[in-house]
Amino acid sequence: MPTLTPSPVTGIAAADPAAALDHFEKLLAFETDCWDVHAALAAGQQDFVLLDVRSPEAYRQGHVPGAVNLPHRRIVERTLSNFPEDALFVVYCGGPHCNGADRAAAQLSRLGRKVKKMLGGIHGWHVEGFATSAGERSRQKRSPAQTPVEAQVPVILDNVQAL
Repeated sequence: MPTLTPSPVTGIAAADPAAALDHFEKLLAFETDCWDVHAALAAGQQDFVLLDVRSPEAYRQGHVPGAVNLPHRRIVERTLSNFPEDALFVVYCGGPHCNGADRAAAQLSRLGRKVKKMLGGIHGWHVEGFATSAGERSRQKRSPAQTPVEAQVPVILDNVQAL
């Protein structure tokens, strides 16, 4: 009888179910996806702060409704000072080709803040067919690029439910 060579899929054995459960449950503690964010926003359950960590120019071209623009390089104690200490931040960037969300998540964690990354970023949001907002946000007199992030905080905090 001929010996079959394992496929690239089965060449490395799968983890046992208990180890797989531990792994995937841990992933869910670090990540969320566009569908879950969209569902929460649509249901009025925004119990998190949604941060678009791309450039102000990219944000102006289109962003997830309800997102605050805070480029990952500007995440410091001062720019976070108006957010509740126990707020959960959900960060996103351009998509799988971009590590801005990872950089933002690392910095937020470094500053002692809770964070999840939205998988797919704005690219994933578009792929799912969800609408984006562009230009000025309601209740703002200037574009996010001209408005300090601290001035954007009351807008997003209006949408954040009690934690």
